[in-house]
Amino acid sequence: MKNIYDYTLEELEEYFISIGEKKFKATQIFEWLYKKRINSFDLMSNIKIDTINKLKEDFKLDDIEIIAKREGKDVIKFLFNLSDNNKVEAVLMLHDYGNSLCVSTQVGCNMGCTFCESGRLKKVRNLETHEMVLQILKIEKELKIRISHVVLMGIGEPFDNYDNVIRFIKIINSGKGIDIGARHITVSTSGIVPKIEQFIKDGNQVNLAVSLHAPNNEIRNKIMKINKAYDIEELMSMIKRYINETNRRVTFEYIMLKDVNDSIECAIELANLLKGINCYVNLIPYNETSHIEYKQSSKEQIMKFYDTLKKNNINVTIRREFGGNVDAACGQLRANYEEGLQ
Repeated sequence: MKNIYDYTLEELEEYFISIGEKKFKATQIFEWLYKKRINSFDLMSNIKIDTINKLKEDFKLDDIEIIAKREGKDVIKFLFNLSDNNKVEAVLMLHDYGNSLCVSTQVGCNMGCTFCESGRLKKVRNLETHEMVLQILKIEKELKIRISHVVLMGIGEPFDNYDNVIRFIKIINSGKGIDIGARHITVSTSGIVPKIEQFIKDGNQVNLAVSLHAPNNEIRNKIMKINKAYDIEELMSMIKRYINETNRRVTFEYIMLKDVNDSIECAIELANLLKGINCYVNLIPYNETSHIEYKQSSKEQIMKFYDTLKKNNINVTIRREFGGNVDAACGQLRANYEEGLQ
């Protein structure tokens, strides 16, 4: 039995047609779920009882549960328990432009990036669409706020769970659903080139971010095993195609690791790699964890790296540091909980 939150509006319309109902019923159901935020079919007062009974027969309304919360300056991290007792997390960042939620897409991750906490605990399974949707709904209900921006940058590789992620995007972007604008949704990938190609073909209008983290294959091979499957040349070729076919700018995420990828030589090499590409670089101060030996680059070194990119006409920002005191590294709260440290 499928969960009702797994269904896009179009899929729900098809469902109602298949049972001999008018497809506008799907819009009514979406309004109850996403505008009025009910969590019981029995509360849908403008739906006839026979239809309610049919919905109960065909769909679940499984929930996810917030089991831990860590708060810091302008950041709140949530740990969720899923129906099978697996756990994922989401991070809410409070900006002056709105509330941005970093959503998980998998239980664990198989990408194996050596600096990443979520990759230490290997992928158990993909999240279903409803388990992503409910991360938003539960946090909005818990805090009585509206989430205005969503980034798929939590535990997991979104493009390793492509179909469920695209369905999730359609639901949260729909004006009848959660109604978050496409320009306020960002999908981050470590560089699964065939899925980026599929993303181009599907005509998605949301933002694309690429976890680059190195200016050459030698460094990237050491810290990101995905690079051995799709190296920087292949990745950059696909990114140039993406920009050319979509006319969209790409964000390159670059975690600053002390004495690994933060030298001025790396900055110059990165500038040369990205020269002439419609992009900007987001330099990310590394969130250190007790399980991984990497250290955060000094603020001085980050500024030197930033200045070098600027001088070479690369659009660059430094991400604000969020939640160093709330287990903020991707997967850190989940890992600590699973290992009995909470």
